[in-house]
Amino acid sequence: MIPDLGKYAGEVLSSYVASLVLLAGLVIVSLRASRKAKAALEALEKDRQNG
Repeated sequence: MIPDLGKYAGEVLSSYVASLVLLAGLVIVSLRASRKAKAALEALEKDRQNG
């Protein structure tokens, strides 16, 4: 299933792992920022309705 990567297998696999870790980190940071922005927007909308 895994292709033969030759003598660079370690480097290739470690770069795949690093890419996946960075991608997962970016997704997590984006989700946190989205939740924070949503909460801030809901607070502003609530203040406007009660205003």
